[in-house]
Amino acid sequence: MASSSYSRSEHLRSLWPWLPLWALAALLAIFSHGPMPLYSTRTLAVAWEMWNHHHWLVPHINGQPYSEKVPLLFWLIHAGWAVFGVNDIWPRVLEVIFGGAQLVLVSVLATRLFPNRPWVAKGAPWMLLALGYAFLFGLQIMYEVLLAVCVLASLLCLTPKPQRAEPRWVLFGLCVGAGLLTKGPVMFLHIAFPWLLGPLWNDWARDNRARWYGRGVLALLLGGAMLLAWALPAGFSGGEAYRQRLFFTQTAGRVVDAFDHARPFWWYLPMIPALLFPFSGWPRAWAALITLRRPLDSGIRFALCWLLPVMLCFSFISGKQLYYPLPEFAGAALLIAGAVAVLRDQRAQLANNAWLGTWPLGVGGILFGVFLFVLPVLVAHNDLHGEWFDSTQRYSRFFSIVFVLLGGLLLVRGRGEVRRLAFAGLLGTLALNTLFTLTMWQNFDLRPSAHLLGAADAEGRAIGYLGNYEGQFHFEGRITRPIERLSEGESLQKFAQEHPDGLVVARPEKLEPTDLRYPLLVQPFRSSWVVIWPAKSLADLRAGRVPAEPPHPTRIYQVDEWRFRALQ
Repeated sequence: MASSSYSRSEHLRSLWPWLPLWALAALLAIFSHGPMPLYSTRTLAVAWEMWNHHHWLVPHINGQPYSEKVPLLFWLIHAGWAVFGVNDIWPRVLEVIFGGAQLVLVSVLATRLFPNRPWVAKGAPWMLLALGYAFLFGLQIMYEVLLAVCVLASLLCLTPKPQRAEPRWVLFGLCVGAGLLTKGPVMFLHIAFPWLLGPLWNDWARDNRARWYGRGVLALLLGGAMLLAWALPAGFSGGEAYRQRLFFTQTAGRVVDAFDHARPFWWYLPMIPALLFPFSGWPRAWAALITLRRPLDSGIRFALCWLLPVMLCFSFISGKQLYYPLPEFAGAALLIAGAVAVLRDQRAQLANNAWLGTWPLGVGGILFGVFLFVLPVLVAHNDLHGEWFDSTQRYSRFFSIVFVLLGGLLLVRGRGEVRRLAFAGLLGTLALNTLFTLTMWQNFDLRPSAHLLGAADAEGRAIGYLGNYEGQFHFEGRITRPIERLSEGESLQKFAQEHPDGLVVARPEKLEPTDLRYPLLVQPFRSSWVVIWPAKSLADLRAGRVPAEPPHPTRIYQVDEWRFRALQ
C-alpha cells in the first residue's frame, strides 16, 4: 500500500469508534422528541417563512424582517427541503452532520498542532463528544454548531502541514466568510486572537510576520466581502428599519449595553465547571493543567492564545449566554488533551496515580443512581416536591441502574481511562435526555396548540398573541400569516372587535376557573400555560361581561400529576 493510501486508511480507522458512537447517540437523542421551543422552533419558523413567502435574501419572522441572524443556516435547510420537501427531519440531521464534522476537525487540528504527541488526536475527539452541555445544545436547531464548524475550519487553515507551513489564505478567508454568514461579525472574535497571536505558536508566522499579517488581513477582507455581498442587497431589500438594525443596533447593542441577556463581567467564570463536565470533575485533568511548564508545546500555546483572550472578550461583552462560546469547547478539549499527553510523557507517576483517576465521578454517578432509586419514596413521603421530582420519579428507578453501572465503570482502573470517562459522560447525558423525554417533554410539546392555530390560519381566522411572540407555532402549524402582538386592555378589545371569529393566545402563570371553561385549548408550557381563546370570549371576560357558553368543552392536554395538583 502506498504511504499516502496507508495514511488515509490509518486516519479512517482512527475515526472508529468515537464518530459512529457519537452519531448514534446524537441521532437517538435528537429524534427522541420534537424541536425544542423556543430555540429550534424559532429557527424553523424563520426558515419556513422564508421558504413559504420566497424571501430568499432577507430572513423573516412573523411577517417582519429578522435582523438578528444571517442566512447561511436557513439556506442549508432550504437546500434539504428542495430535495426532501418541508419537514423537521432534515434540519435535525443537518445538526448531527455539523456535530460530526466538528469532531473530525478537532481530530485533524490535534494532528497538526501536536505532531509529536499522537495521543492528542485520539483523545481530543473523545473529550469533545463527552461534554454534556455541548451535546445537549447540539440537539438544538441553531447557529452555534455550524459556527463552530466554520471556526475550526478557519483555524485549521492557519495550522502547518508537513508538506506546507504557510497557511491556506484563500481557504481561510472563505471559511471566515461562511462563519460571518452563519452568525455575523462575532465570527471575527472567535478567530481573531489565534491569528493575531500567531507568532507565539506558529513558527512560520514568527519567521514571516509581514506575510502572516498582510495576507491574513486580505483573507479577512475576503470573508468580510462575502458578508457584505449578502448584507448590502439584503439591507436595501429589507427597508430602512431593517438596515439600521442589521448594520448598527444588533452588534453594538449586545456588546455595549445589552437589550437582552445582560449579565455581569464575571458571569462565565463559575459556569466553566458545568460547561466542561465531566472533565471538570476528573482530577488527572486538573493535575495535568496545573503541572504544565515552559516550554509549552505549540498546540498548547495555540489553545491558550485562543481560549484566554476570547473568553476575556466575551466577559466584557454585556450580553451573555452559555452557548455563545460554544466553538471554544473544541479549544478546551485540545488544551486538556494536550496537557494530559504531556503528563503521560513527562510525569509517569502522576499519569498513573490511582487517586487522580475517575473515581470521584464514579462515586458521584453511583450516588446519583441511588438518589434516582429512592426518589419515588421521597416524593411519596412528601420529602421532595417540585415539577422535576414529581415528573421524573415515575421512571427514575429504571435510570438509576444506568447511572450505577456507569459509576462502576468509572471506578475501573487501567488503560483506556479517557475512553471510559467519555463513554460514561456521553451515555449519561443521553440517559438524562431520555428521562426528560419520557417525563417532562410533554410540558414543552406545543404541537396541540400549533395544530389548532394552523387550522384556524388555514380558515382565514386572525390570530393574536398576548405578549412577545417568538415564532413557536409557525412551523409546526404551517402558519402562513403573521400573528398579531397584543396587550391587555384596548389592544385586545380592538382586536376582538375587528376579528370576532379570531383567536387569542395567552400565557398565564396560573389558571383561573374561567381558563378551564371558555377557551378552546389549555396545555402546559414550561412553568406556565398556553391558553387559546376565542377572541370575543376573552375580550368579554376582560371587560367584565359573561362570555357566551362555548359549543364544546375546553380541550386540556398533557397535564401531569404535578400540574394536576397545582390545578386543585
